[in-house]
Amino acid sequence: MKLVFAIVSNEDGNLVMRELNKAGYSVTKMASTGGFLRAGNTTLLAGVEEESVQQVMDIIAKHSMKRKQIIFTPEPFMGTIGSDYASYPEEIETGGATIFVVDVERFEKV
Repeated sequence: MKLVFAIVSNEDGNLVMRELNKAGYSVTKMASTGGFLRAGNTTLLAGVEEESVQQVMDIIAKHSMKRKQIIFTPEPFMGTIGSDYASYPEEIETGGATIFVVDVERFEKV
């Protein structure tokens, strides 16, 4: 048995979970926060048999959309001393999914 952790955008979390449920997989949903943008994420956990891992990963990938987002990055003013900063827009890619698959030594449903 394997445990699949999938970290997806909050915007995609419910859709990914629904599609996994439709395919017969039980999923636990947890709220999480990313470190880079400090934005909300959804972490999904699913215990699956080894032969089902690829199907689960395919479902997650299909329903986790990548998006462009504008962030404002602070940059110090040139030639100044202290903490004077100007911000400038920068386009970054967000979304998609980060997936971890780990071995399960023991599983019990009580």
